[in-house]
Amino acid sequence: MTLPDLTPAQRTEIELLARGKQDKSRTLRELKLPETPQAAHALLLRAGLWPEARTPYADRLGAALQPVTLAVPAFPEEPRLDLTGLQSYAIDDEGNRDPDDAVGLEPLPDGRTRLWVHVADVAALIPPDSPLDLEARARGATLYLPDQTVGMVPDALVAQAGLGLHSTTPALSFSLDLDSDGNADAVDVALTTVRVTRLTYTQAQAALDAGEAPFVALAGLAAQSRALREAEGALTIDLPEVRVKADEAGAVVTPLPKPDMRAVVQECMTLAGWAAAIYADDHELALPFATQDPPHREVRGETLTAHWARRKTLARTRFQPAPGPHAGMGLDLYAQATSPMRRYLDLVVHQQLRAHLTGAEPLSGKAVAARVAQAQMNADATRQAERLSRKHHTLRFVAAQPERVWPAVVVERRGPQATLLIPELAFDVALSSAVPAGQAVQVQLTDVNLPELTVRARVVG
Repeated sequence: MTLPDLTPAQRTEIELLARGKQDKSRTLRELKLPETPQAAHALLLRAGLWPEARTPYADRLGAALQPVTLAVPAFPEEPRLDLTGLQSYAIDDEGNRDPDDAVGLEPLPDGRTRLWVHVADVAALIPPDSPLDLEARARGATLYLPDQTVGMVPDALVAQAGLGLHSTTPALSFSLDLDSDGNADAVDVALTTVRVTRLTYTQAQAALDAGEAPFVALAGLAAQSRALREAEGALTIDLPEVRVKADEAGAVVTPLPKPDMRAVVQECMTLAGWAAAIYADDHELALPFATQDPPHREVRGETLTAHWARRKTLARTRFQPAPGPHAGMGLDLYAQATSPMRRYLDLVVHQQLRAHLTGAEPLSGKAVAARVAQAQMNADATRQAERLSRKHHTLRFVAAQPERVWPAVVVERRGPQATLLIPELAFDVALSSAVPAGQAVQVQLTDVNLPELTVRARVVG
């Protein structure tokens, strides 16, 4: 049977196998090909039935690819603390479409500084066990693919609740009263109304470089906070990051810049998660607390090789309804709380805090544990689909320039095999080589196989 002889029924059968929707194919058997999703994918490419841009990984893993179209209610009329007189900033990557957190500072009369982290009040629109809640739980997280984004919540909800998309916005706000050394004397959580200005990291960095007061002060507080956490064992993992974008015409991989303001915002979000956990623990609220065991060994140094090895020492973060230490963060308790539009367990944190603030009945620890189990399983599928799709399109980018030579670093050795990290791609590849760990090399990447997600590397020069 030649490839052009495939009937529509045979094509459908092969596509179902490639998408992971069935595990057998009579057509592949007759062609004496393995009955695997990868073999089916390869056949569809050779027959010209699928373009190279087509990625089957979300399908195979059961991640939802259709947008949420459920109706979104209006914000309820309820008492809120008016913080519209304070300037706050939602700082994101250029092109970000779901601004769900913002930061601001309030000087206190006694010389302390109040750090505010405002988060979109998504739980006001998604109460527990509502249709929107069940849909978000089934997805676990927003799916970010190089060629599309599939939200955990409806686009209409983002448009309604996103910070900085309207002149004023409802928020769930975390406050930390910080002394001159960066220690938090008090934390609180409140339902608020805020006024937010949206900035890109580039714009915020320019303001910091120009010495504008709120940004300089934010950077100072973030540096103090980071130092305090490092004294408690917090680890720094600094590995290359990239943005992968793709369409039918091709793929582009762009190194992600790391301006100082990115670390400042990340530190503020970490403090908000710590505040959420402290508040919940003080009020005996069950949350999906994030915990992590200490690393199994210490890795010193700031080279790429050291950061690669350090990441491998970290245990996976666990979520549980009771607080516990998070070793990687250097915190005695922590909860992810700043992305309720994008991560379901953040939404559960907001639902629990909102229940306490409004006098509603919070979920029990058992109910939170059940949500953790379901949402984490679904979010894991989403993250895996993202990882495989990024790899697929990175390999498309590589295949389009077969003669290119890539700078790389040997970050690990195991016997005769070396692992090379290519910083411009944030991509690692294994090969047999005697090159020692830590050495910089030049490599060419050849023989890209999209269905198998493989590529060969050879050291040049």
